Amino acid sequence: MAGRLRQPTGRYAGRSAQERQAERRRRFLDAGLQMFGGSPGYRATTVSALSEAAGLSTRQFYEEFRGLEDVLAALHLQVNDWAEEAALAALAEVEGQPVVERATAAFRAYAANVTGDPRRIRITFVEIIGVSPRLEEQRLARRSRWVELICAEAAAAVERGEAERRDYRVAAAAFIGSVNGLLHDWRAGWVDATLDQVVDELVRLLLGILRPPQRPVR
Repeated sequence: MAGRLRQPTGRYAGRSAQERQAERRRRFLDAGLQMFGGSPGYRATTVSALSEAAGLSTRQFYEEFRGLEDVLAALHLQVNDWAEEAALAALAEVEGQPVVERATAAFRAYAANVTGDPRRIRITFVEIIGVSPRLEEQRLARRSRWVELICAEAAAAVERGEAERRDYRVAAAAFIGSVNGLLHDWRAGWVDATLDQVVDELVRLLLGILRPPQRPVR
C-alpha cells in the first residue's frame, strides 16, 4: 500500500470526522490487543481477520494504518505508557519517602499494570521481539526511557544521602534487561514460580541497585 486513503470530513450522526476516526482507531487497537496479545498472535493475524474482529472493513483499516506492524507499534507504546503512568502515580503517592519505599511502590505499580492483563505481557515481552529493525529501535527507545526513570530516582536518592554517588546507567539497563527476560520466560512457562514470586525477586534486584553499599562489620 503506497499510503493511507483520504480521511473523511464533515459531521455524521452528531460526531465529527475526527471523532469517528478516533473511534475506528480505538476499535482496531482493541482488536489488535485481543489478537496479538491472545490468539492467534501477531504473526498469524491478517488484516482481514483484524478488521472483522474490529467490526470494520479493510478499507477503513488502511485509512488508519499502513499495515499490521503499525498496530503492533501503537499497542507497544500504549502498554508502556499505561505502565509508566502507573509507576509515576505510585511515586507521587510516596513523595518524600526513603528510596526503598519509593522503588518498591513504583515497581510494584508497574508490574501490577503490565501483568494485570496477560495480553499486555505478550505484547511487551513476546510479540514485539524480532519483528523488524523499526520495532526493535522503538523497543530499545522505550527501554532507555525506563533506564532514565531509574537513574532519576537514583540521583534523587544520592542527593538525600540514601545512595552512593555513581553512574547508575549500566546497573539500570541490567535491571530492565532482567525484567524483560524474566517476565518473558515466566509468560512462556519456563520459570516455575508465581507472578508474586517473580515480582518479589525483581524488587530485590532493584533495591540492590539503589540501596547504599553496606560497610563491612569489623
